[in-house]
Amino acid sequence: MVAQHRRGAARRGQGQLEGQVLGALREADGPVTAAWVQQRLGGDLAYTTVVTILTRLLAKDVVSRERRGRSFVWTPTADVARLAALRMRRLLDGERDREAVLASFVTALPPGDEQVLRALLDTATEPTAEVLPVPLPAPEDQGSSGAAGQASAGAARRAGPGGRGEERR
Repeated sequence: MVAQHRRGAARRGQGQLEGQVLGALREADGPVTAAWVQQRLGGDLAYTTVVTILTRLLAKDVVSRERRGRSFVWTPTADVARLAALRMRRLLDGERDREAVLASFVTALPPGDEQVLRALLDTATEPTAEVLPVPLPAPEDQGSSGAAGQASAGAARRAGPGGRGEERR
C-alpha cells in the first residue's frame, strides 16, 4: 500500500529531513525529546517520523540519546556538515570507479571550492597538522571551473586512487 501525502504538503528531498532534525537539535540548549523536535519543526510531521529520523541519525553516530523517565532525550554529536559528508561518502562507496567519480566531482568544482579542497588536502597530508577551518570564497569568486578545474581534474586522474600523487599503502 502506498502512503498518501496531504494535499499541498511538499515532499522533502532525500536527507533534507535528517538535516532539519539535526539542525533543530543543534539549536536546543541541551538534550531534548522527540516531541520538542517535532514541535520545533512545525508539528506537521508525525511523532513516529521524528523518532524514526532520530534513530537513523543515532545509527549514523551524529546524535546520542539518554533515557529520561519513560522516553529518551537526544543530543547532537555532529553538525549538518558531517551528516552531508557521510551521505557523500556513502554515495562514493556505492560506485565501482571511485577515481572517475572523484575526478568528475573535482572537475565540476568552482574555483573557490577547488581552493578550499586543495587547502584541506594539503592540511590532511601533514602528519601533525591541526585541521583549521578554511574560509569559503565570496560568491563573486565562484564561477565555472574553467582551466583551474580542468587542471585539477587532470591531476586527480594522474594521481590515482590516493588523489595526492602518491601511492597509498
